[in-house]
Amino acid sequence: MKLCVALDLPSAKENLALAKSLKDYDVWMKVGFRSYIRDGKAFIEALKTINPDFKIFLDLKLYDIPNTMADAAEEVTKLGVDMFNIHASAGSVAMKTVMQRLNSYEKRPLVLAVTALTSFDEANFKEVYEKGIDEKAEQFAIMSYENGLDGVVCSAHESKAIKNATSNDFLTLSPGIRPFGEDAGDQQRVATLELANTERVDFPVVGRPIYKDKNPQEKVEEILKVISTF
Repeated sequence: MKLCVALDLPSAKENLALAKSLKDYDVWMKVGFRSYIRDGKAFIEALKTINPDFKIFLDLKLYDIPNTMADAAEEVTKLGVDMFNIHASAGSVAMKTVMQRLNSYEKRPLVLAVTALTSFDEANFKEVYEKGIDEKAEQFAIMSYENGLDGVVCSAHESKAIKNATSNDFLTLSPGIRPFGEDAGDQQRVATLELANTERVDFPVVGRPIYKDKNPQEKVEEILKVISTF
């Protein structure tokens, strides 16, 4: 299990300050939609300047026609990030097209597919997808696995079932982790570190519980200490 820290603060300055405070820890950095749109490639380069060994997850959730997604995936690869994601609901052809394009690279980032956003509750998810979260998330995961992706983004609650339906080596990254039972905020399907471990999550993503803490560095140390016991 590898901790992924969400850099979701309101400015590049704040996010980089957080990253600097964590430069000596073995953690992944998640760069989200707002951060990348606002701060762009320069922000990725600044993170690498802070610590060249930082692993970077670019969380853009690509979703478009297959060829456009593959074009974008190539540009993401050129940024030198270690992992990025697409939407599983883009379908099999899009997944296959993206992976065929990226497999021509000697070194490519890990590619994950988003199954069900953790902001969805059951009713709102069914309104869009006409099936329950558990059923559809597993269906999306199997599709992703069969088309050569490395894993999926899912809530911790779906992780074990997804691995059982695909492979234990098929990666799961789970947002909405509240390490010690903190407030859920705008997330619906949250989980503690203990539940994430039980559900065999590979990448627990933690944002607000870290960056809103009065001592983010101490909070990360606490989280890593718990992870080390699993």
